[in-house]
Amino acid sequence: MSKPVIAQKAPIGVDLVKGEKYSWCACGMSKNQPFCDGSHKGSEFAPLKFEATETGKKFLCACKQTGNVPFCDGTHSKL
Repeated sequence: MSKPVIAQKAPIGVDLVKGEKYSWCACGMSKNQPFCDGSHKGSEFAPLKFEATETGKKFLCACKQTGNVPFCDGTHSKL
């Protein structure tokens, strides 16, 4: 399995709304980081679909190496 592209070495803060569904980019190629724009098509990657459990600012992973997808766990600081 290939490794995803590192979109950036810092998380992206986004305002999520409880109950809303989102598609997090897992390949790193989306121009709409941290969300999927379909750039993965033809690759082995697929977006992670998730529903926000609470409303508020959350930091989503942009290095695509987190162990807590789609949320940042600080892994970017080791890259």
